[in-house]
Amino acid sequence: MARGLFACFGRGGEEAEEEAGKRPALRRRRTVNLRSLSLEDLSRTLAKTNLHAFTLDELKAATKNFSTSNFLGEGGFGPVYKGFVDGELRPGALESQHVAVKYLDSDGVQGHREWLAEVVYLGMLSHPHLVKLVGFCNQDDHRMLVYEYMPRGSLENHLFKNLLASLPWSTRLKIAVGAAKGLAFLHEAETPVIYRDFKASNILLDKDYTAKLSDFGLAKEGPQGDATHVTTRVMGTHGYAAPEYILTGHLTARSDVYSFGVVLLELLTGRRSVDKRRRGREQNLVDWARPYLRRADRLHRIMDPSLELQYSARAAHAAAKVAHQCLQSVPKSRPCMRDVVGARSTSRRPCTRRARCATADGDNDVERSSNGGGTMSHLLETRLEHRPPPPPSPPPPIPQYGIVTVQSAQDVDIAIPSTLVGEVVRIWVPFDMPSFNPCW
Repeated sequence: MARGLFACFGRGGEEAEEEAGKRPALRRRRTVNLRSLSLEDLSRTLAKTNLHAFTLDELKAATKNFSTSNFLGEGGFGPVYKGFVDGELRPGALESQHVAVKYLDSDGVQGHREWLAEVVYLGMLSHPHLVKLVGFCNQDDHRMLVYEYMPRGSLENHLFKNLLASLPWSTRLKIAVGAAKGLAFLHEAETPVIYRDFKASNILLDKDYTAKLSDFGLAKEGPQGDATHVTTRVMGTHGYAAPEYILTGHLTARSDVYSFGVVLLELLTGRRSVDKRRRGREQNLVDWARPYLRRADRLHRIMDPSLELQYSARAAHAAAKVAHQCLQSVPKSRPCMRDVVGARSTSRRPCTRRARCATADGDNDVERSSNGGGTMSHLLETRLEHRPPPPPSPPPPIPQYGIVTVQSAQDVDIAIPSTLVGEVVRIWVPFDMPSFNPCW
């Protein structure tokens, strides 16, 4: 069976693969056409999910009345609070657990439709690399989402805000593989879903650093039938959005692939996709780093310095080539996420289906990618191994010491204070001082 691009990531990819295999089988359902249904119709679909409908009072109790001590952060949707829901609220149906409660800000950049989209998508799609939506609140003017609690927070926090520790190479690979699997699952769903806002802050990490995609407010259903793309108002995050989507509003699964390449580049370099504090071209990560991605002899110039001695040059070069393929300016030149992950870890549907990886110029390039032609073939054959630790240094020679009388400072090839002349002293004698041959 064909191995995907990330199948070459050695232990990092294999560990993630093995862990995913231990989890319950994924659930894939038909999603709801958000374009053709009214908000009232969409609201009725919530009854078809396994989500819990919480009351405002229940979530107040869970978060200690939205206490500032439970505040986790805030995004475009609104503030997020840590909470605890008691299983006794729904005996036999709800387990006691820590949760994250996202409260829709009526004055925020996202609104009821984004809230409803997230409820629909996460209520009907389940996968080990998608954050689990426990329930929601839709009481009066209050709109809330209740997620499983992710104790490690976001990838963004670990890469750019944690100054005390840096993510090791193996953990970065695990996160990249997990996020890729979640994205591939969305593209392979019965009704394909385009994530549209893939970025480091939307990748959450559990206690084992398993990556899970969150925030589906901007997700869109993929093109249907003979359509090659979805035309939509340009939304997303500057620095992650694909250039053709920004220019034309044409959205395809390959738009997500580009965003994945940006995040992979952030993992390799430790730099933000956009950083106005840097000079000139370095402000845009893709513009600055892309010329180095295919030059093995220059790649070290852009690698995160905190990763030194954790990877081999061969490993870094293979990872960089995956990023380079995902960041191609022409959408059809990018691989499917199914190819990035590997055919064995997603559905059995062929990646060449137009609905899966639709492009304006058809699927010929996808077929070439799936069959391992060109650069893809090299990537499939290249394994990324961890850099072996350097051999231990030989132990230093054990010094001798003895009691000697120092007659003059010239008696030994070391500096002797004049105050010690004529004194009886204990002196350490390294083996590499042959000129010092005291009698004892």
